[in-house]
Amino acid sequence: MVADCGANCARWLLCLANFVFIAVSTCVVIAGTWLAADKASFINLTLNVTSSEINPANSSNGDAEKILKEFVEPAVIEQAAYILIALGAFLFIISFLGYCGAIKESRVLLTAYGIFLIIIFALQIALILLSTIYKSQAEHHSKGFLKTSLSKYYTTGTNKDAVTHSWDLVMAHMSCCGVDGAEDFRTAKLFVQKSSAEGLGRQVPESCCILTGDPLLLQPAFPSCIISPTTSNSHLSTGCYNKFSTMVSDNLDMVIGVVVVVAAIQLLAIIFAFCLCRAVGQERDYHYKY
Repeated sequence: MVADCGANCARWLLCLANFVFIAVSTCVVIAGTWLAADKASFINLTLNVTSSEINPANSSNGDAEKILKEFVEPAVIEQAAYILIALGAFLFIISFLGYCGAIKESRVLLTAYGIFLIIIFALQIALILLSTIYKSQAEHHSKGFLKTSLSKYYTTGTNKDAVTHSWDLVMAHMSCCGVDGAEDFRTAKLFVQKSSAEGLGRQVPESCCILTGDPLLLQPAFPSCIISPTTSNSHLSTGCYNKFSTMVSDNLDMVIGVVVVVAAIQLLAIIFAFCLCRAVGQERDYHYKY
């Protein structure tokens, strides 16, 4: 064990921080595996939440149950499960290296942990720099990706997938419509097909309308909105991309603050890992010589 006070502090801080991340990542992997293996039990357990006395949705249990049923459709569950498993496994591997390297004072594991963090940190810096240098191209590709997700996967009616639910959540909470506006739904193939089959003459989804009550319920304040959207009953001319860009610009200080804090934590972890690695090496050299 290293005798240096600073190295010992770094060691126990690394142990504590990585132990927390191991616990969190393990829970994420277990949750993802459970979702992938047994969707039915997850659906039953989730729906049972609505009957709990502490649930804030008790005043409208029927509406809450309807929302939950939509969000736990098999397609949504399956997509979320694999994302959770991949994210949890990645966090677990990195945290495991850091924890075992610190607790066992293994220079190999500490070095691997530090190198992984340096790679992640470098990729984040590169992403920020490239986004700044190639801002117009980044905006073009980002907007293109969003438009593709909308045109290929967005639908209406029953059996909504995770993409549709995500778009509905974004549009309902940000009070916007599509990427650039309501015209995006004219090229949404699944949406156009389902709307035609519906026979209502639907032009936009409910989430594009001015809503009343809880946004999750997607209840238009003006029922005619989905058929005849106007600027007075919907957000048809307000694109989500511009709305989000404006939101980021208005809260730029907060965004910068979060980025700085995350970068500082990663740098501290890198410094602690290599300082402990160096201290372990010096300690072993000392015992070898004397």
